[in-house]
Amino acid sequence: MPRQRTEELFAGTHLKLVKQGKWEFAERVNASGVVAIIAVTSDNCLVLTEQFRPPVRKKVVDLPAGLAGDIPGQEQEHFEQAARRELLEETGYQGETFEFLLRSPSSAGMTSEVVDFYLTRDVVQVEAGGGDETEDIKVHVIPMTRIARWLQRKQTSRTMVDQKVYGALGLIAMNEAEDE
Repeated sequence: MPRQRTEELFAGTHLKLVKQGKWEFAERVNASGVVAIIAVTSDNCLVLTEQFRPPVRKKVVDLPAGLAGDIPGQEQEHFEQAARRELLEETGYQGETFEFLLRSPSSAGMTSEVVDFYLTRDVVQVEAGGGDETEDIKVHVIPMTRIARWLQRKQTSRTMVDQKVYGALGLIAMNEAEDE
C-alpha cells in the first residue's frame, strides 16, 4: 500500500497525534523504541512491576519495560542496552544474557509504537529498584507455579494486568518447549 502523507494534529512533550488518510494515531516524539523484559529468576519466578497508570486510573501489573533513546545524549541507545537499564532501574535485577524474542505492536489501531521483547534468565537482585525519581514501582517476584492464581487475585482486587504479562507466559512456555 502506498504511504500517505502524514499530518501532525497535535504535539506534546512525549507524544504527538497524527493523521494519515482517514487514520488518526499517536506516535512517540522522544524515543527510538520501547523494550519489555521477561525476567526469570534461577528458581523459576517471573519478575513483574506494578504502578499506577493515569490513563486507566488504576494500578497495573506489567513486565519491566521502558523507552530506548529517551535520555539526552543517548538517542542512539541500543535496544538491548535499554532493556538492561530498564530492568535494573525498575526492579533492581540484572541478567547476564538477553535474548531478543520478537517485535510486536503495542496497540496497532491506536499507535505506531512497537515493543521489542527480551528474555533474560537467572536474574539476580543487586539493588532495590522501584524506578527513577518520577516513578513509584512495586516489584513482584512470583513463582511460575503460582502465577495464574496470583494474576487472578490481582485482577479481582481491581488491579489491571497488562496483556504483555500473558504474552510473556506464552513466550516462556514456547521457549521451554523448544528446549526439550
